[in-house]
Amino acid sequence: FLCSSPLRREVMVTPDGQNRKLGSYHQCYRLDGVLVAIGVLDLLPDCVSSVYFLYHESIHKQTPGKLGAMHEIALAKEEGYRWWYPGFYIHNCPKMKYKIDYSPQFILDPNSFGWDPLDQETLNLLDQKPFLSLSIERQEASIADSGPQTDETRGSKRPKVSNQDGQTTPRNGTGTHTEGQDKMEEENNDDADEDIGSLFQSSMPGITCASDMEEVDLDHIALKVFSAGPLFETSDLVAWESKSITDWPGIKASVAELIAAIGPDVKDLICLDMARERA
Repeated sequence: FLCSSPLRREVMVTPDGQNRKLGSYHQCYRLDGVLVAIGVLDLLPDCVSSVYFLYHESIHKQTPGKLGAMHEIALAKEEGYRWWYPGFYIHNCPKMKYKIDYSPQFILDPNSFGWDPLDQETLNLLDQKPFLSLSIERQEASIADSGPQTDETRGSKRPKVSNQDGQTTPRNGTGTHTEGQDKMEEENNDDADEDIGSLFQSSMPGITCASDMEEVDLDHIALKVFSAGPLFETSDLVAWESKSITDWPGIKASVAELIAAIGPDVKDLICLDMARERA
């Protein structure tokens, strides 16, 4: 992964007319002409992503990790990438400690996928817990602040179902289910387990069949990836060329299903909005 990448090198023209490099690159550091360190970078439309950093042991005392981070941050600011992604952070790994020396910095929540400040309070929690989700921490704190719970109040918050007398009992209590309720639950479970599958296998009338869609050029459909900025094409997506419309579930198969449903004649007139809404 240090030498091969699914990202293609290209030049993006920003809204203000500036050229910005995209793709994977090696940022080389030389001392008196000798290569002593390499930073593996993914240059993305809005960030410099630090994939890996390696250096020769002879310069260990010069803390090359910090030097590399400063160069990468400078690249993000000077070339307009805006954000620096230091990559994975393992709290008990000494080699990664340099990553937390820069602020303000944010950490991705593994549960909510939101960004939270990586402050001293968060670092203290990381010292205590092998798995940390700040969104879960906030939920638990909110429940604790609502007051102590007795067995009676806990039971009142459990999901309830009706018994054959029309009364309600906690689902994990001693109440019994009627035969009709059991049958209904079995049907619901069957529906949940049912695999919908590809649209091309649904026998839906009026859609273009898969064999005909194989002949349709899907590579140049417009994509809106960011709320502001240039449009991309479907062929710019990672691994687009290596996939087919039969690789379901997948982005290429999903695009093919959409075009088959609305008609291939309008594929050049639409733009797929994939931008994430910001709260």
